[in-house]
Amino acid sequence: MFYIAGLYKFKKISNIKKNKKILQVFFIKKSIRGTIIISNEGINGTISANKSNLNLTLNKIKRIFKFNNFDSQSLSKSEFQVFHRGKVKIKKEVVPMGIKIFKRKLKNHVDPYKWNKLISNQNTFLIDVRKPFEHKVGTFKNAKNPNINNFRNFPNYLQNLSKNKNIAMFCTGGIRCEKASVYLKKKGFKNVYQLKGGIINYLKKIKKSNSLWKGECYVFDNRVSIKHGLIPGSFSMCSGCRKPISIKDKKSNKFEEGVSCPNCHDSLTNSQKDRFRMRQKQILLAKKTGKKHIFQKEYN
Repeated sequence: MFYIAGLYKFKKISNIKKNKKILQVFFIKKSIRGTIIISNEGINGTISANKSNLNLTLNKIKRIFKFNNFDSQSLSKSEFQVFHRGKVKIKKEVVPMGIKIFKRKLKNHVDPYKWNKLISNQNTFLIDVRKPFEHKVGTFKNAKNPNINNFRNFPNYLQNLSKNKNIAMFCTGGIRCEKASVYLKKKGFKNVYQLKGGIINYLKKIKKSNSLWKGECYVFDNRVSIKHGLIPGSFSMCSGCRKPISIKDKKSNKFEEGVSCPNCHDSLTNSQKDRFRMRQKQILLAKKTGKKHIFQKEYN
């Protein structure tokens, strides 16, 4: 069994390059996979390993960067390793939005058990701050999606919101909302709220029978999507465009295993499709001989 930890911490970080090397060596030693982003404003990432090595790594991160607790941390599990490799990256911001924060404010964090009441209020404007393809996989009832593919452009959308309404925001794990809520506060918005721990925390704590969530939640790993209770979802990944595809998508005549889906079939060139078909052929041949292929996902 593999355990997956999503985490972030806003804190002024120093000695970034040195600590990156230390953490990268530790990742190799403990067979840690996933990605950690380090910035001088904090850290953000999702990593996976067996339970023992994952716990050792989480404690190692705290010691290296000198803090006791993460601002937010989620834990789920999978029967297969959800990442192909382990990476430690240095970025200007943990989430690119053009503003930096070194300490978050907790007063606007709404617990999942209170979230339903807030978003059911007619005076609440509910924003799904994730990318459009994530929103398509699943979202909360009545949520608005800005339809923005680059989070740096999110402030342009926020400028058009009414300051008289309650603004409630949510994302996968909460970190994108942290940045967005700080921006709104600086612009004079008083009633700004975010879902504590993000969608993952909500799906973990709220039973499906009491839930206002519709669909599944896209995750940036080989599970592709998860459901209530954080169990693996029904979506898979198109090998052509790297976007999530549903069971319904697979019934389309534009779907071809390892090649295309309804989202990308018409935009791919014949040359691209031929190349993807060759790749898929190599994967199938590798499976027949019981070998792993470079493009083969570990759970197939």
